[in-house]
Amino acid sequence: MTLTSQQAAAATCTAGTASDFNGDGVQDTVIADPNATVNGARRAGLVRVVLGGGKGVSEISQATAGMNAAPEGGDGFGTSYAAYDADGDGCSDLVVGTPYEDVVKDGKNLVDAGLIHIIHGTPTGIGTGSVIDGYSQAGFDSNSTTEAYDWFGFALKAGTNASGTPYLVIGVPGEGVTFGGTTYADAGCIEYVQGGTKVSVSQYSTGVPGDPEVNDRFGYSLAGTNRYFAVGTPGEAIGDKEFAGGVTVFSHTLSGGMPTPLVGLAQDTDGIGGASEAGDRFGFSVSMTGYRPSDQTYNSDVLLAVGIPGEDIGSIPDAGGVAVIRIQPSGAYTQIAAFDNSVPDVEGDAVADDFMGQRVAITNTDANVVTSSANVRLAVGEPGKDTATVRDAGAVHIFRPLDTGLGTNDKELTRGSGLPGTATARDYTGVSLVAGATNLYVGIPYSKEPATNKGVLYVQPWTDVDGTTSTGTTTYRPGAGGLPDAGSAFGVIG
Repeated sequence: MTLTSQQAAAATCTAGTASDFNGDGVQDTVIADPNATVNGARRAGLVRVVLGGGKGVSEISQATAGMNAAPEGGDGFGTSYAAYDADGDGCSDLVVGTPYEDVVKDGKNLVDAGLIHIIHGTPTGIGTGSVIDGYSQAGFDSNSTTEAYDWFGFALKAGTNASGTPYLVIGVPGEGVTFGGTTYADAGCIEYVQGGTKVSVSQYSTGVPGDPEVNDRFGYSLAGTNRYFAVGTPGEAIGDKEFAGGVTVFSHTLSGGMPTPLVGLAQDTDGIGGASEAGDRFGFSVSMTGYRPSDQTYNSDVLLAVGIPGEDIGSIPDAGGVAVIRIQPSGAYTQIAAFDNSVPDVEGDAVADDFMGQRVAITNTDANVVTSSANVRLAVGEPGKDTATVRDAGAVHIFRPLDTGLGTNDKELTRGSGLPGTATARDYTGVSLVAGATNLYVGIPYSKEPATNKGVLYVQPWTDVDGTTSTGTTTYRPGAGGLPDAGSAFGVIG
């Protein structure tokens, strides 16, 4: 439904702008609340779309007309989402994951099998009046099977490849994978579609590094650009070290009917700093941005940021860390940086249970020039960070990862210092991050501040983060700016 009146709609969609659901050339903002109560169903979940240019706020849930499912307790609609132009009409389309949806098949209730919905944008907006396609895993890919606890749609990534063809990657981290006559529970897979190609990919697939194992959770996290995408496998065992974690990088170039695997990475991979240890969860979060070398006229390479929230620093458990790796078209890679809060001159200290790297978000703020420290920013979530007076308030740590000295330009943002609001206990600032070319998006869905106890989203220009401008942060919260005063975990993004 549309919650505020819209201005005159465009006659047709214009294309050319990401996340532009009404095709008017102005970027729109998506804010999820997967814990929201819908029609009395607790934690059924919903998504709100704030149309740019003051053209209204739309609310989408499984109660929206055209859905093939109804809101039920614990569905988690909005746990993940992605935007891309699936049908080529110039309006962005919204893909929403509902990984905890129970799916009935042959009279049997498959608990937490998962669904995705593609809500198509129109010149008049999105939601009411949109064509909505709903899929279980088997409905999306006839060669796959819908099963209980697969979590189909737990993670999503979408966009266009270098030739302009739309692609969609769907994480299914609970998928059981059969290998050598044994089925490994929660080994995980992805569903991948590009143009007319649709394929399920796991660690059993040809050329993909590693083997499927119990609890690998391949597909738990996803990132991508127009040339590459990455799949996080935070449960990957390295030797006898369980949940050490790994990441696989693919090219969108199709080979043998599937995307081309380029390289598998872990902390025991040659050239990657640190060592694989039990519980590190390397790849719990991943983010990618284009990288243009000085000898190229386009972004031929990519920078991959990997969160390692379970990393122990000496005897300090779960302090966390981050790795940034440059990937080339051949699959050759170079570690750019590997760091944690114990690095000299970096703000703050390594503290137990900070979980640095639980979310990472990297961006190239100017993809039209040779990549340098001047135009790459990395935001790192530290949701367990304490302020001087508040426990688990959380923080967002900003780095220029190409700097020779990581502590030269880094800064920590907390509510009341760099971000609006007041830090309160268990805000867990840093659990929800997106880095765009122009803005940094910081969602705080668990905010306990009385004015924002349903969650909040801050949108801050990078020039403000850098201190070169003071344009000001845009704040979205329930009950303001046309948003209804209802919700539970408003501010889930990315």
